Amino acid sequence: VSSPPLPITFLILNKPHTGEVSDLNQQVWVLQGQTIVTVPRSNNVTPVTVTVVPCKYPELLEQGRGVPIYLGIENPEMCLSCEDIEGQPTLQLKDEEILDLYNEVEPVEPFLFYHSKNGRTSTFESVAFPGWFIAASDRGHPIFLTSHLGGTYNVNFILNINA
Repeated sequence: VSSPPLPITFLILNKPHTGEVSDLNQQVWVLQGQTIVTVPRSNNVTPVTVTVVPCKYPELLEQGRGVPIYLGIENPEMCLSCEDIEGQPTLQLKDEEILDLYNEVEPVEPFLFYHSKNGRTSTFESVAFPGWFIAASDRGHPIFLTSHLGGTYNVNFILNINA
């Protein structure tokens, strides 16, 4: 049994898509040390360049939750990961190259997020911890994972990918 050919996009992916993330309160993601925090957009603020790569094997993951993507930052090259720390799903920034994750022989679930769009906003749900989403709270605070939707935390972001 032969499998269908891969879509062209997978054959020529040699660099991730890049862009930036903000929220409806005009807060952007910036890097402070080894942590991504949200701060108000201004001329003095340089948002992190976000890197996005689709999962090469989406058929191996749960269907209907969104497009599975790897999510990282460009400089320094790091990727977002979800890990169980003391029984709590926790968002981490790891020294991983996004194309190395993309080129693995199977999905690397701790580094994958289901990307769903609703109008102009996006959510990022952890593949390793279904029902847990990347969220932001007050400005200057790190982004994190939450399973409490519709509360005080913001899980809706605007992902602007550069064409």
